Amino acid sequence: MTIREELEQWEDEYLSEYASKSMNSRGRDIEEEECDIRPVYQRDRDRILHSNSFRRLKDKTQVFLAPEGDHYRTRLTHTLEVSQNARTIAKALRLNEDLTEAIALGHDIGHTPFGHAGERALARVCPEGFEHNVQSVRVVEVLEKRGAGLNLTYEVRDGILNHKTKGMPSTPEGRIVRFSDKIAYIHHDMDDAIRGKILCEEDIPKELRNTLGDTTTKRFDCFTHDIIRNSEGADIRMSAEIGEAMKELRQFMFDRVYTNPRVKSEETKAERLVEALYDYYLHEPDRLPDEYKNLVNERGTSIERAVCDYVSSMSDRYAVGIFNELFLPRSWKEI
Repeated sequence: MTIREELEQWEDEYLSEYASKSMNSRGRDIEEEECDIRPVYQRDRDRILHSNSFRRLKDKTQVFLAPEGDHYRTRLTHTLEVSQNARTIAKALRLNEDLTEAIALGHDIGHTPFGHAGERALARVCPEGFEHNVQSVRVVEVLEKRGAGLNLTYEVRDGILNHKTKGMPSTPEGRIVRFSDKIAYIHHDMDDAIRGKILCEEDIPKELRNTLGDTTTKRFDCFTHDIIRNSEGADIRMSAEIGEAMKELRQFMFDRVYTNPRVKSEETKAERLVEALYDYYLHEPDRLPDEYKNLVNERGTSIERAVCDYVSSMSDRYAVGIFNELFLPRSWKEI
């Protein structure tokens, strides 16, 4: 018996009957020889972790564009916090941690530079539309490894696609990530807003602090414990009271942080930058890197989608550098 088979047997004996067992996966689009050490979801997690797209998350905006300070979250640190919280919940419920972690690490892998500002810009200019969850699946299916994709299992791709509020993953592990994404960004975006003096603790409505806790850490723990206490079988859920309080806290964040002019003062510039890059490559497709030209020439991808693929893959710093190279005279760049 291989190590993988021993681990699959352990899953079958120890994990909850509602867990997504590795041996029961719906598999990959392209069949592969099994690893002798790692079950399929652990293998998927490793493929995401070692991908170029995952590494680029370190220089992609979460909420605060070009903040002054080293401790503000990026899209990568957001992803790691989602993963940590989701694994905690999955472990407590005896669900599959490997699947949970793979979904969490991949859920934002297709996100644009400049956070949701970049996503809004591409959604506005691309006639085929743009959503980061759909792009994340496209990254792992088509774009990674210079067009070969990562060939992930169905369950991981399903969880990535459906992690947004409007989605509903087919596995309990995916539903954990869906909750953990919201818990993480509410927690760390508020922490960053307090650090940036956009908010102070006393600004949060008193009834929410009484219900959820009077620090970001207490609120984080409240959400996590509430899901663990109230989930049953494959039904991952919060209590009605805490779920409603989380909705109210999320709305508070939209009102006071996500739409705050101080926070968003640079976003219009970022959107214009992304739109300018999209328009440039749409009209100069020969300037695209070869792997994106091949999508059009060899795989029948529309030029609009290929340009979206390229622009959305950029990190913040790389997008600014390309913009300067394309649109600023050399003498201006050297000032």
